[in-house]
Amino acid sequence: MTLNRVLLYAKDVALTVRFYERYFGFEATREDGDRIVELVHPQGGARLMIHQAAKGQRQGQVLVKLVFDVEDVQSFCDRCRADGLAFGAVHHADGYVFANAKDPCLNTISVSSRAFRGRA
Repeated sequence: MTLNRVLLYAKDVALTVRFYERYFGFEATREDGDRIVELVHPQGGARLMIHQAAKGQRQGQVLVKLVFDVEDVQSFCDRCRADGLAFGAVHHADGYVFANAKDPCLNTISVSSRAFRGRA
């Protein structure tokens, strides 16, 4: 068994889809009559499923953070900042670095070099 999909509830589905396409390279797939937009990355990995949030659902819960593997975190953050997405400070951890931001639904996202630590 593997984790292949993460469902995100969004107040603005179209804005959220464009965000993950623009900054993280996902491609949207839609099926006629389906209320979920599935985001697939050309390099594989888990799919993001974007679903319309109910009126009463709160945005920006901090119980889940989406972490994207990025070998050069500082360069990635610099490119995003030039394109309108500002990450916070780059933090140094146990042999890797990471930085955090929020998506349009206020979900915490992170880019991290943790997957690449120990590689020369």
